[in-house]
Amino acid sequence: MNKFKSLHLFISVIETGSFASAAKRHATDPSTVSKAIKRLEQDIGLQLFVRSTRKVVLTDVGQEYAQTVQGIYRQLEDCEAGLKADNDDDCGHLTINLPVSYGNEYVVPLISEFKRRYPKISLELIFSDEYIDMISHSIDLTIRSGNLSDSNMIAQKLSPMPFVICGAPKLAKTARESMTLDALNSLPWLMFRFKQTGKMMPLSFQFQGQRFDLAPHVSNVTVLNDGGAMMNLCADGVGLCLMPHFSAKRWVMSGDVEIVAKVDDFADMGVSVVYPNREYLPKRTRLFIDFLKESLAKQGESHSRTWLES
Repeated sequence: MNKFKSLHLFISVIETGSFASAAKRHATDPSTVSKAIKRLEQDIGLQLFVRSTRKVVLTDVGQEYAQTVQGIYRQLEDCEAGLKADNDDDCGHLTINLPVSYGNEYVVPLISEFKRRYPKISLELIFSDEYIDMISHSIDLTIRSGNLSDSNMIAQKLSPMPFVICGAPKLAKTARESMTLDALNSLPWLMFRFKQTGKMMPLSFQFQGQRFDLAPHVSNVTVLNDGGAMMNLCADGVGLCLMPHFSAKRWVMSGDVEIVAKVDDFADMGVSVVYPNREYLPKRTRLFIDFLKESLAKQGESHSRTWLES
């Protein structure tokens, strides 16, 4: 029998007043209780109870020991109760890691409604396009775009991640009129540089069965490492850009930007919500995931489709 179980029986003897009653409470026999108490006494080298045929009484040392043990048990029970409430009730704290563009365009507009529904759940939103280790940074939930590589995490797909070529209306019209390699290379482009690697996203894609590997003249290229800034310049007519659907949505819906083409690449990529692989997922985490899926569905986003198909 482990020490923890022996201490539990020790407290039961105090509360019930006898080995027999303590044994009955724990569905065991009095000899098991007696052996557990003897083991405790041997461990500390002191007698805890004065035994008689009718009852057991704590010694002075036993009373001091009991106060300490009962205090520890109360703290443990309070801790367990708090954890259970944290897990079962609509309360607690959630730390969420978000890609900058997706977070701003899709998640931030939903936060006020989530807080209205669940006012006791506090949130911390961490915006970053770089990979962040969830465990070491105490992150409960991450939304990731692209391919997933961490097999130690559980992932639920929120939507596919199609890419589109888009531009301001006048420039988009020019691009649509001649979708050839030479024509597209002659137009101005915005290109994205990844902050973590410093590499630029290539202007390579497939459209209607044809492969395009663009290499516009350097004077026709403006390089940025922020998706929001890129869409601002795209709307201003500075250049065309190849962007994921979630970065372009607001600008396309407003009419400031038009889609030139939905490219055929990136079919295996998606947007997913990711969380640590553990048996008991806190209720607050489940609530946020369910809320996010419900809200995205209203916008035409689901496991197999996006607003582009709506």
